[in-house]
Amino acid sequence: MRGGAALVSGASRGIGLAIARRLAAEGMRVLLLARSAEALAREAAALPGAAWLAADLREPEAAGRAVAEAVARFGRLDLLVNNAGATQRGDFLALDDAAWADGYALKLFGAVRLTRAAWPHLRASGGTVVMIAGIGGRLASADFTIGGSVNAALMNLTKALADRGVRDGVRVACVNPGSIRTDRLARRIEALAAARGLSPEAAARALAEEAGVARFGAPEEIAAAVAFLAGKEASYVQGAILDVDGGWNRAL
Repeated sequence: MRGGAALVSGASRGIGLAIARRLAAEGMRVLLLARSAEALAREAAALPGAAWLAADLREPEAAGRAVAEAVARFGRLDLLVNNAGATQRGDFLALDDAAWADGYALKLFGAVRLTRAAWPHLRASGGTVVMIAGIGGRLASADFTIGGSVNAALMNLTKALADRGVRDGVRVACVNPGSIRTDRLARRIEALAAARGLSPEAAARALAEEAGVARFGAPEEIAAAVAFLAGKEASYVQGAILDVDGGWNRAL
């Protein structure tokens, strides 16, 4: 991947930042995209050849602007990682239209728009798209109706675009993270601790036990999966959906 160019959305922290760091370590030039200009500027400054752009992918024109910035900076685009987007958990009956619209606007439609804008450049370079969805797209949960349906949509989109990619020379794949140690997981642990009167440590153990996993994952483990899917060793991988979840998903 050395010398190639990547655009990573949701790259100011957590999984997205770990992906950006791994790609930079592999020799790629990376455009970090997220909403927080301060965090992006700080993190990009620590990565060789990196650039950043603060934009809200819920705004329809943001995706095109981000792709144009990456191409202007690097002269090409070899990899798009669609990582941006967090969806609201909660009781289905308490989640209003605004919560649903927000979840789809950022995670699904942001990925759709970025991929559509990036596709001509990826076709020219024989590049790759990697979707970061989530294991909740395979495992239905009453308190994760928005996120589960968005993640399932991203998996379907992966397969559909991979079909198009065979013709256009663009590889498309998807990674489904399980419970990864990010700020979002920390908030879930805190909420569970408060709801059950547990210590944070006991709440974390309970959450892992309920998922049937030995431990939580690290953002760097998701980044390693993306690096593999984007690299030459995965050149015959098309339309794959890779669960990186510690064994949470036991279905075929």
